[in-house]
Amino acid sequence: MNKEADLEKGQVALFQQEGYDLVGAAIEVYNQMGHGFLEEVYQECLEIELAMRGVPFEAQPSLGLDYKKRTLKRTYRPDLVVFGGIVVELKAVKSLTPIETAQLINYLRATKKRVGYLINFGNPAKLEWQRFVL
Repeated sequence: MNKEADLEKGQVALFQQEGYDLVGAAIEVYNQMGHGFLEEVYQECLEIELAMRGVPFEAQPSLGLDYKKRTLKRTYRPDLVVFGGIVVELKAVKSLTPIETAQLINYLRATKKRVGYLINFGNPAKLEWQRFVL
């Protein structure tokens, strides 16, 4: 195997089981609550579900941002950071668009975190989620 293949394999495995645990908790929230609530309701439900499953998380932590090696006064507050390294953005919209994707990718780059999940509770047919690895 070459270095690029090794890197890709490592990126795929990065927080893989932890991601399954996160998505499993989100699916349970969706199954219990359905769609149609505000994002804040899903956030609170997901926090309860994660705690019940023993999944470590921080709700809306303040993460520093840098610009040209200078720390900005403005911070970023993701909805959740799970397992100390997965940035989670929650949405309650009919369907995800490239705008939500770009937002999460920018947050990952700005905070130097490698793994992010975009989870949408607003789709009437099913829970939507996307995993990103930088």
